[in-house]
Amino acid sequence: MLLETPRLRLRRFTPADVPVFTAYRSHPDVARYQSWTAPVSAEDAAALVARYGAEDPEGPGWFQYAVDRKAAPGLIGDVAVHLHDNGMQADVGYTFAPEHQGHGYATEALRALLRDLFERRGLHRVSAVCDARNLRSARLLERVGFVREGLRPQFTWLKGEWTDDLLYGLLAERWRRTGATG
Repeated sequence: MLLETPRLRLRRFTPADVPVFTAYRSHPDVARYQSWTAPVSAEDAAALVARYGAEDPEGPGWFQYAVDRKAAPGLIGDVAVHLHDNGMQADVGYTFAPEHQGHGYATEALRALLRDLFERRGLHRVSAVCDARNLRSARLLERVGFVREGLRPQFTWLKGEWTDDLLYGLLAERWRRTGATG
C-alpha cells in the first residue's frame, strides 16, 4: 500500500483493475471533461494500467494511484500526481467511477495525496487545472484548500470545442494552515 486513509487505500494499478478501469473511463459523464474520448477499449485500458503499474511514485513525472475502499476492496477511481523535475512542485488530477462520486472518496483520496506531498515529501506548491464547466471538480479543489488563481478563456480545444480552464494552486504554507486539518 502506498497511502491509506480511514476508508481508502491508494495503491499501484494491477492487471485485475482493467475491467473496472475500462468501465468508468468509458462512462460519458466521466470522460466529458477529460482528454480521452469514451468508450475506452479494453486493449487501451490494459496498456494504460500496465504503464501506471510500472511508474515510479517517487520520481519526476506522472504517477497514477488506484483507489480502493477498505470495506469493499476493488477499484473505485484514481488520483494522479505529476512531480516536476525540481522535486518541489506537482500537479494533481483525479477520476472516479460515477457510482462512487458524491461519497467523499475523492476528497479523502486527494487529501491523502496532498498530505504525502506536503508533509512527507516537503513540496512547496501543488497545482491543478479543471474545465470551468466542471463545477464539482472546482468545488472539490476548493474544499481541500486550493485557491483559484486564474481563468484561461477558450484555452483548451477539447472534443470539438474551445473550453475555459480554471487554474488552482495550493502552497505548503496554506496546507499547514487549512488543508491539513480537513
